[in-house]
Amino acid sequence: MFTLYPIIVLIVFLLASAIRVLREYERGVIFRLGRLITAKGPGLILLIPVIDRMVKVSLRTIVMDVPPQDIITKDNVSVTVNAVLYFRVLDPSKAVVEVEDYMYASSQLAQTTLRSVLGEAELDDVLSEREKINIKLQGIIDKQTDPWGIKVSNVEIKHVDLPHEMQRAMAKQAEAERERRAKIINAEGEYQAAGRLAEASSIIEKHPTALQLRFLQTLTEVASENNSTTIFPVPIDLFKPFLEKMNRD
Repeated sequence: MFTLYPIIVLIVFLLASAIRVLREYERGVIFRLGRLITAKGPGLILLIPVIDRMVKVSLRTIVMDVPPQDIITKDNVSVTVNAVLYFRVLDPSKAVVEVEDYMYASSQLAQTTLRSVLGEAELDDVLSEREKINIKLQGIIDKQTDPWGIKVSNVEIKHVDLPHEMQRAMAKQAEAERERRAKIINAEGEYQAAGRLAEASSIIEKHPTALQLRFLQTLTEVASENNSTTIFPVPIDLFKPFLEKMNRD
């Protein structure tokens, strides 16, 4: 009876090592005596004890933070840039067989590609053309990771750290640009106002009575805003139409 215990324990151990359960987002790459068989899952997986070995691979999208990289741009400006890499495994067999550690390999590839691409761009492009640079980075990295069975869905430049001297220079440039725009807007306003005044003077020249009406309107506005006594010089031309009418009568 006691001799059956080791056998029972051995059977239980073999069954435990032969049964695997994989989640919906997991795949198991099966090696039989060192030779690749296939990728199985999800659900219940049966292995041949001792002979089969399984490597578990996740198919979920992986978000990897690319460490900050010191980069010299095309116009010789030193910046520190970090990014975020989004990728997932499409072919588990290739991810296990074609590269030793696809996570580490993808991280190193993203760092070298980031330095290479931004080193060919000027600082203004790095700051203003991020979307275009992100697409270029995604295309290069995705092409190089395709033999590993990995799909790079997106690459985003997260932060660009500029030297303090460059920040001060850019602040001065932005301030000068704002002053230039303010002067242009002010000059444009003066130009438009001068044009309107010229049109108004032409109308008043053709209709002298309009000047009198404008003068009376100004008196009304001043009287409504100020209760004190206001003295206005009254031109003789203001009474000229009335004098001519009295002479005709």
